[in-house]
Amino acid sequence: MARAIARIGRDHYCTQVELGSGHALVADEPSYLGGEGMGASPYELLIAGLGACTAITLRMYADLKRWPLESVRVDLHLSREDNVTVIQRSLRIHGLDDAQRARLADIAERTPVTLTLKSGIPIRTQLL
Repeated sequence: MARAIARIGRDHYCTQVELGSGHALVADEPSYLGGEGMGASPYELLIAGLGACTAITLRMYADLKRWPLESVRVDLHLSREDNVTVIQRSLRIHGLDDAQRARLADIAERTPVTLTLKSGIPIRTQLL
């Protein structure tokens, strides 16, 4: 489905990430956490995936329905509330009527990444 390789050397904490698609990313921590801010933080990468999946899925649905969707903006904020990690997602949808906008908001709750995050993911780690 998706693959990635993350590599870090002696740098604090700049990490090169190679994706199975051939694209590359740089991840790092901000300076206040000991990094140098050379790339997105791990949590930024997490919510970026959610935002991209949401925007892409809504565009696909609108295109399928031949709706005149002009644009979608997905604002995301990850925070901790009462020892629980919470993602606040806000949608700004332009070019559609209220019923179409409401339908896209409903679709956003069932995007592939949304469902994956809501269900939790088993992580199996092995030492090679």
